[in-house]
Amino acid sequence: MFKILLIEDEPGIQETIQITLEADGFDLSIAATGKEGLQKLDDNVSLVLLDIGLPDQSGFEVLKSIRKTASIPVIFLTARSSEIDKVLGLEIGADDYIVKPFSPRELLARIRAILRRTQNPLVLEQKSNQKLRISLDKKLVYYNGKNLNLSPYEYKTMELFFKWPGRIFTREEIMDSVWTEPEDSFDRAVDTVIKNIRARFKEMDPNFDPIETRRGQGYGLKETI
Repeated sequence: MFKILLIEDEPGIQETIQITLEADGFDLSIAATGKEGLQKLDDNVSLVLLDIGLPDQSGFEVLKSIRKTASIPVIFLTARSSEIDKVLGLEIGADDYIVKPFSPRELLARIRAILRRTQNPLVLEQKSNQKLRISLDKKLVYYNGKNLNLSPYEYKTMELFFKWPGRIFTREEIMDSVWTEPEDSFDRAVDTVIKNIRARFKEMDPNFDPIETRRGQGYGLKETI
Protein backbone atom coordinates (compact mmCIF):
# COMPACT_ATOMS: atom_id res chain seq x y z
CA MET A 1 0.00 0.00 0.00
CA PHE A 2 1.31 3.44 -0.95
CA LYS A 3 1.44 6.07 1.78
CA ILE A 4 0.63 9.66 0.76
CA LEU A 5 1.39 12.71 2.90
CA LEU A 6 -1.07 15.59 2.43
CA ILE A 7 0.12 19.00 3.67
CA GLU A 8 -3.00 21.17 3.41
CA ASP A 9 -4.79 23.45 5.90
CA GLU A 10 -8.29 23.61 4.38
CA PRO A 11 -10.54 21.03 6.14
CA GLY A 12 -12.87 20.67 3.14
CA ILE A 13 -10.00 19.78 0.80
CA GLN A 14 -8.48 17.49 3.42
CA GLU A 15 -11.75 15.58 3.67
CA THR A 16 -12.26 15.32 -0.09
CA ILE A 17 -8.74 14.02 -0.68
CA GLN A 18 -8.95 11.62 2.26
CA ILE A 19 -12.18 10.07 0.97
CA THR A 20 -10.80 9.85 -2.58
CA LEU A 21 -7.43 8.32 -1.74
CA GLU A 22 -8.54 5.91 0.97
CA ALA A 23 -11.33 4.62 -1.29
CA ASP A 24 -8.62 3.86 -3.87
CA GLY A 25 -6.48 1.94 -1.37
CA PHE A 26 -3.94 4.58 -0.40
CA ASP A 27 -2.77 5.18 3.18
CA LEU A 28 -3.09 8.92 3.89
CA SER A 29 -1.34 11.04 6.51
CA ILE A 30 -2.50 14.66 6.94
CA ALA A 31 -0.70 17.76 8.19
CA ALA A 32 -2.17 21.29 8.39
CA THR A 33 1.12 23.23 8.49
CA GLY A 34 4.50 23.04 6.83
CA LYS A 35 6.22 22.30 10.12
CA GLU A 36 3.86 19.45 10.93
CA GLY A 37 4.24 18.07 7.41
CA LEU A 38 8.04 17.97 7.64
CA GLN A 39 7.74 16.18 10.99
CA LYS A 40 5.46 13.54 9.45
CA LEU A 41 7.66 12.96 6.42
CA ASP A 42 9.40 9.60 6.77
CA ASP A 43 10.77 6.75 4.66
CA ASN A 44 7.31 5.15 4.37
CA VAL A 45 5.85 8.11 2.45
CA SER A 46 5.69 7.48 -1.31
CA LEU A 47 4.44 10.91 -2.43
CA VAL A 48 3.63 14.35 -0.97
CA LEU A 49 0.62 16.51 -1.88
CA LEU A 50 1.69 20.02 -0.90
CA ASP A 51 -0.43 23.18 -0.70
CA ILE A 52 1.41 26.39 -1.55
CA GLY A 53 -0.65 28.67 0.72
CA LEU A 54 0.06 27.21 4.14
CA PRO A 55 -0.51 29.24 7.34
CA ASP A 56 3.05 29.09 8.69
CA GLN A 57 5.19 29.10 5.55
CA SER A 58 4.81 28.81 1.79
CA GLY A 59 4.75 25.44 0.09
CA PHE A 60 7.80 26.59 -1.88
CA GLU A 61 9.79 26.80 1.38
CA VAL A 62 8.51 23.41 2.50
CA LEU A 63 9.59 21.86 -0.80
CA LYS A 64 13.05 23.39 -0.46
CA SER A 65 13.32 21.76 2.98
CA ILE A 66 12.16 18.41 1.61
CA ARG A 67 14.68 18.53 -1.23
CA LYS A 68 17.57 18.98 1.21
CA THR A 69 17.14 15.39 2.40
CA ALA A 70 14.75 13.55 0.06
CA SER A 71 13.94 13.06 -3.62
CA ILE A 72 10.38 11.92 -2.90
CA PRO A 73 7.84 13.02 -5.57
CA VAL A 74 5.83 16.14 -4.71
CA ILE A 75 2.64 17.48 -6.31
CA PHE A 76 1.73 21.09 -5.59
CA LEU A 77 -1.92 21.87 -4.82
CA THR A 78 -2.77 25.53 -5.21
CA ALA A 79 -5.35 28.13 -6.15
CA ARG A 80 -2.67 29.98 -8.08
CA SER A 81 -2.84 29.36 -11.80
CA SER A 82 -0.31 31.85 -13.16
CA GLU A 83 2.47 30.52 -15.36
CA ILE A 84 5.22 32.02 -13.20
CA ASP A 85 4.02 30.12 -10.11
CA LYS A 86 3.97 26.86 -12.07
CA VAL A 87 7.45 27.45 -13.46
CA LEU A 88 8.84 28.36 -10.03
CA GLY A 89 7.32 25.25 -8.45
CA LEU A 90 8.76 22.95 -11.09
CA GLU A 91 12.14 24.67 -11.05
CA ILE A 92 12.61 24.14 -7.31
CA GLY A 93 11.81 20.45 -7.57
CA ALA A 94 8.07 19.78 -7.78
CA ASP A 95 7.05 16.80 -9.92
CA ASP A 96 3.62 18.14 -10.88
CA TYR A 97 1.26 21.05 -10.26
CA ILE A 98 -2.53 20.87 -9.97
CA VAL A 99 -4.77 23.93 -9.66
CA LYS A 100 -7.78 24.10 -7.35
CA PRO A 101 -10.55 23.24 -7.81
CA PHE A 102 -9.65 19.86 -9.28
CA SER A 103 -11.60 16.66 -9.77
CA PRO A 104 -10.76 13.62 -7.60
CA ARG A 105 -10.32 11.58 -10.79
CA GLU A 106 -7.72 14.01 -12.12
CA LEU A 107 -5.83 13.94 -8.82
CA LEU A 108 -5.77 10.13 -8.80
CA ALA A 109 -4.54 10.07 -12.40
CA ARG A 110 -1.69 12.47 -11.58
CA ILE A 111 -0.69 10.45 -8.50
CA ARG A 112 -0.73 7.14 -10.35
CA ALA A 113 1.30 8.54 -13.23
CA ILE A 114 4.03 9.82 -10.92
CA LEU A 115 4.12 6.65 -8.83
CA ARG A 116 4.53 4.57 -12.00
CA ARG A 117 7.61 6.63 -12.88
CA THR A 118 9.16 6.70 -9.42
CA GLN A 119 8.21 3.45 -7.69
CA ASN A 120 10.92 1.14 -6.41
CA PRO A 121 13.07 -0.57 -9.05
CA LEU A 122 12.63 -4.28 -9.60
CA VAL A 123 14.86 -6.67 -7.74
CA LEU A 124 16.60 -8.84 -10.31
CA GLU A 125 17.04 -11.85 -8.03
CA GLN A 126 14.96 -15.02 -7.85
CA LYS A 127 12.21 -15.41 -5.27
CA SER A 128 13.20 -17.11 -2.03
CA ASN A 129 12.12 -20.59 -3.15
CA GLN A 130 14.07 -20.13 -6.41
CA LYS A 131 11.13 -21.32 -8.51
CA LEU A 132 9.91 -18.03 -9.88
CA ARG A 133 12.05 -15.25 -11.35
CA ILE A 134 11.89 -12.45 -13.89
CA SER A 135 14.40 -11.18 -16.43
CA LEU A 136 14.01 -7.47 -17.09
CA ASP A 137 16.49 -7.43 -19.94
CA LYS A 138 14.81 -10.27 -21.82
CA LYS A 139 11.29 -9.42 -20.59
CA LEU A 140 10.66 -13.04 -19.66
CA VAL A 141 9.26 -14.83 -16.59
CA TYR A 142 10.64 -18.23 -15.64
CA TYR A 143 9.26 -21.04 -13.51
CA ASN A 144 11.73 -23.75 -12.49
CA GLY A 145 14.08 -22.39 -15.13
CA LYS A 146 11.52 -22.65 -17.94
CA ASN A 147 10.18 -19.66 -19.84
CA LEU A 148 6.41 -19.20 -19.41
CA ASN A 149 6.09 -17.65 -22.91
CA LEU A 150 3.84 -14.84 -21.70
CA SER A 151 2.20 -12.35 -24.04
CA PRO A 152 3.30 -8.69 -23.71
CA TYR A 153 0.34 -7.80 -21.45
CA GLU A 154 0.81 -10.95 -19.38
CA TYR A 155 4.51 -10.18 -18.92
CA LYS A 156 3.86 -6.53 -17.99
CA THR A 157 1.27 -7.62 -15.45
CA MET A 158 3.74 -10.01 -13.81
CA GLU A 159 6.44 -7.33 -13.88
CA LEU A 160 4.09 -4.98 -12.00
CA PHE A 161 3.35 -7.70 -9.43
CA PHE A 162 7.07 -8.46 -8.96
CA LYS A 163 7.72 -4.85 -8.03
CA TRP A 164 5.34 -4.99 -5.07
CA PRO A 165 4.91 -8.57 -3.79
CA GLY A 166 2.01 -8.77 -1.38
CA ARG A 167 0.31 -5.64 -2.71
CA ILE A 168 -3.18 -6.01 -4.22
CA PHE A 169 -3.78 -3.92 -7.34
CA THR A 170 -7.24 -2.94 -8.50
CA ARG A 171 -8.18 -3.78 -12.07
CA GLU A 172 -8.01 -0.09 -12.93
CA GLU A 173 -4.48 0.21 -11.51
CA ILE A 174 -3.36 -2.80 -13.55
CA MET A 175 -4.98 -1.34 -16.65
CA ASP A 176 -3.30 2.05 -16.10
CA SER A 177 0.13 0.47 -15.61
CA VAL A 178 0.04 -2.22 -18.30
CA TRP A 179 -2.28 -1.41 -21.19
CA THR A 180 -1.10 0.77 -24.06
CA GLU A 181 -4.51 0.87 -25.73
CA PRO A 182 -7.84 1.59 -24.01
CA GLU A 183 -10.32 -1.22 -23.45
CA ASP A 184 -14.11 -0.98 -23.33
CA SER A 185 -14.14 -3.23 -20.26
CA PHE A 186 -11.01 -3.18 -18.13
CA ASP A 187 -12.61 -5.71 -15.76
CA ARG A 188 -12.90 -8.33 -18.49
CA ALA A 189 -9.51 -7.52 -20.05
CA VAL A 190 -7.59 -7.79 -16.76
CA ASP A 191 -9.47 -10.93 -15.67
CA THR A 192 -8.60 -12.60 -18.97
CA VAL A 193 -4.90 -11.81 -18.60
CA ILE A 194 -4.85 -13.16 -15.04
CA LYS A 195 -6.67 -16.32 -16.19
CA ASN A 196 -4.11 -16.85 -18.97
CA ILE A 197 -1.15 -16.37 -16.61
CA ARG A 198 -2.60 -18.92 -14.20
CA ALA A 199 -3.15 -21.36 -17.06
CA ARG A 200 0.50 -21.13 -18.06
CA PHE A 201 1.64 -21.87 -14.51
CA LYS A 202 -0.83 -24.75 -14.30
CA GLU A 203 0.65 -26.30 -17.45
CA MET A 204 4.00 -26.53 -15.65
CA ASP A 205 2.77 -27.31 -12.14
CA PRO A 206 -0.94 -27.90 -11.35
CA ASN A 207 -0.30 -27.09 -7.67
CA PHE A 208 1.51 -23.76 -8.16
CA ASP A 209 -0.40 -20.47 -8.25
CA PRO A 210 1.61 -17.34 -7.30
CA ILE A 211 -1.26 -14.90 -7.85
CA GLU A 212 -3.49 -13.78 -5.01
CA THR A 213 -7.10 -12.82 -5.70
CA ARG A 214 -9.12 -10.67 -3.31
CA ARG A 215 -12.76 -10.54 -4.22
CA GLY A 216 -13.94 -7.01 -4.84
CA GLN A 217 -10.38 -5.65 -4.65
CA GLY A 218 -8.09 -7.10 -7.30
CA TYR A 219 -4.95 -9.14 -7.85
CA GLY A 220 -1.32 -9.31 -6.77
CA LEU A 221 1.69 -11.56 -6.27
CA LYS A 222 1.61 -13.62 -3.10
CA GLU A 223 4.16 -12.29 -0.65
CA THR A 224 5.21 -15.80 0.28
CA ILE A 225 5.44 -18.15 -2.67
